Amino acid sequence: MSEDVAPNLSLPDSSTFLLGQLGYLTQGGFTERLAPVGIRPRHFGMLRLLRENDGQSQQRMAETLGIHRNVMVGLVDDLEKRGLVERRRHPSDRRAHAVYLLPAAHAVLARAQAVMEDFEEDFLTVLDASERAELRGLLQRVAFANGLRPGVHPGFASDRLDPSC
Repeated sequence: MSEDVAPNLSLPDSSTFLLGQLGYLTQGGFTERLAPVGIRPRHFGMLRLLRENDGQSQQRMAETLGIHRNVMVGLVDDLEKRGLVERRRHPSDRRAHAVYLLPAAHAVLARAQAVMEDFEEDFLTVLDASERAELRGLLQRVAFANGLRPGVHPGFASDRLDPSC
């Protein structure tokens, strides 16, 4: 006789397993919340990079994000179609294109930043401010020790970006 009772599962002792579960939840949740803004997380990352360094060449942006130049071309195409960036000839290298934010991008960035902050607030609601700061510091330390580029999602490096990103 079999019992139709779900097994009593406890939270795993593996930190990496828990980080994987949380990463999955945060990726999906953030992507869903960004949808009304009209961009995906990968676009948000690109726009943030340009906000800090407007007018970079596509090649330099690809190097910064650790992605193949063909992937970069596709991402810039996406942002151009949305009216958020434009390509211009690079001022010092006529063979290269520089990418510039358009005025609409600043409003999208502000909305996306607010979405990110609200999502983090909701996701980490069980932690108080000092616990959040401690968690952030520990995660930054682990990220640095594992060679992650600050502010760059490792999913950017894939030639096959997950369409949800």
